[in-house]
Amino acid sequence: MFREAKQQNKKLVFGLIHLRPMPGTPFYKDGDLEESIKKAIHDAKALENGGASGCLIQTVDKIYPSGDDTDYVRVAGMAVVANEVKKAVGRDFKVGVQIMWNCITPSLAVAKSVGADFTRCTALVGSVQSPYGLVEANPLKVFEYRRKIEAEGVELLAEVSGYHRPDFRDGYDRDLLLGYVRSAVNFGAQAVEIMHKDEELNNQMVMDIHKAFPHVPVILGGGTDLTNVSSRLALADGALVGSCFEDGNWGGMINEATVAAYMEQVRKLEVQYA
Repeated sequence: MFREAKQQNKKLVFGLIHLRPMPGTPFYKDGDLEESIKKAIHDAKALENGGASGCLIQTVDKIYPSGDDTDYVRVAGMAVVANEVKKAVGRDFKVGVQIMWNCITPSLAVAKSVGADFTRCTALVGSVQSPYGLVEANPLKVFEYRRKIEAEGVELLAEVSGYHRPDFRDGYDRDLLLGYVRSAVNFGAQAVEIMHKDEELNNQMVMDIHKAFPHVPVILGGGTDLTNVSSRLALADGALVGSCFEDGNWGGMINEATVAAYMEQVRKLEVQYA
């Protein structure tokens, strides 16, 4: 999916579908799972009708495990939501799932069980401090589990710098970034994700990755909106879009009209850089 789109000069745009707290988490309350299903279906249809490439369904549980494992009911709840989304959208609409923060193997299990297309990995490589403790990569576990359940068809989007990996707050280290990219690809990632609030540095990071790894798609992990999509997404191969599609109301409903306006600019970029 990621590399095919890059070869065809198609920019992938995935809207983030933010769920209510899952069963088994401290902030869950009765009815949240049902509300998550309704919201996820609404948001997925808004993204599909607005022309987006797909969605990434994310748990929003407020407090997260720092490791790769999580409660069984949380995984089951995500699978129920993702399955309903898969039934509501067309075959060309791509669906990703992510159990936050870095529950990669549980996310792979959900993706395999419902036929989802990809998962996002906060730390497939390296480690990062989080409010919930140190998040450490365990690529061997991910690789072995992915093979065990025959989920090689579930693509991995590896975050190498971004909201959850603020490695370059104190200065950009090109060699460190490229080392993360190299390792992520070696560990099975089909694409990498970056995001920096400084647009000039953000674009420099994209160019550095493309120069060193011309065939690796680079997806922006946020930071785009209707005012800057043309400049921020000009060099990258796609984007994850959250609050922009929610009209600034993070965690709210996705607005189909906003998606359509964003995608209109994306299509112009595709023609311009064809």
